[in-house]
Amino acid sequence: MRLLNYLMEGETRYGAAVDGGVVELSRRMGRDFPDLKALIARDGLAAARQALAGQKPDYPIEQLTLLPPVLAPEKLWCIGVNYMDRNAEYKDKSDLPKYPSLFVRSMSSVVGSGQDLEKPDVSDQLDYEGELVIVIGKQGRHIPREQAWSHIFGMTLCNEGTVRDWLRHGKFNVTQGKNFDRSGSIGPWIVTADECDPRGPHDIITRVNGEVRQQDSTERLMFPFDFLIAYLSTFATLKPGDMIATGTPTGAGARFDPPRWLKVGDVVEVESSSIGVLRNAVVAEA
Repeated sequence: MRLLNYLMEGETRYGAAVDGGVVELSRRMGRDFPDLKALIARDGLAAARQALAGQKPDYPIEQLTLLPPVLAPEKLWCIGVNYMDRNAEYKDKSDLPKYPSLFVRSMSSVVGSGQDLEKPDVSDQLDYEGELVIVIGKQGRHIPREQAWSHIFGMTLCNEGTVRDWLRHGKFNVTQGKNFDRSGSIGPWIVTADECDPRGPHDIITRVNGEVRQQDSTERLMFPFDFLIAYLSTFATLKPGDMIATGTPTGAGARFDPPRWLKVGDVVEVESSSIGVLRNAVVAEA
């Protein structure tokens, strides 16, 4: 099932993307499932399938303003330097990492598929990072790797947009450059684990104006999904709706010589064949 959030008549609603459009689930799921995060937390897939059965699309998807598929996760974790060859891009002669690099993003820094990304006035170094995202479905702490898969509700996509010259304003952190308002995106929907097995393998490709800039496979992850869940849950309780952006392949704009920063008018697409396409245009900061 492909589950998504969207705006309709000024209200946030959720539904399922099907052939021909979107079936609204908000009005069909009852008080127990007021939003998509509640559906995830309360194991509402069976109820959603029942509500979806025999329904025709309520709206063409093109008429909807899509939002990130989880609007208020407690945590949006981001993993850095996770694909093979990424460590070598830093050209610092360092050994391969023993543990994942980790930072967090606020939800104000991401928009849904089809919404505009904003290039900030204070920088010309807006960059793209295409990533696969796992969505937690079951709460857990100290989760063994062999049980990690059962904690995944589904998968979505992320353009983990980054303002490069703001990454090193502080001595030890990258938070500033990762949290500009509307600099990244998540979507277009969550594909549930019963239809998109997180074990994979999963491809990931990023295009800018149709040109392939990044392409890789989860077979080349240094820290696979089950490791990430076990590692993160060592120090933090993972909760339903939490999202983990699992790292970007080589080929971000900063790694070209000269760098290829995003410009106003560019269109960025992040795609995985088992999930779909996350597409956003770049505009100047409002």
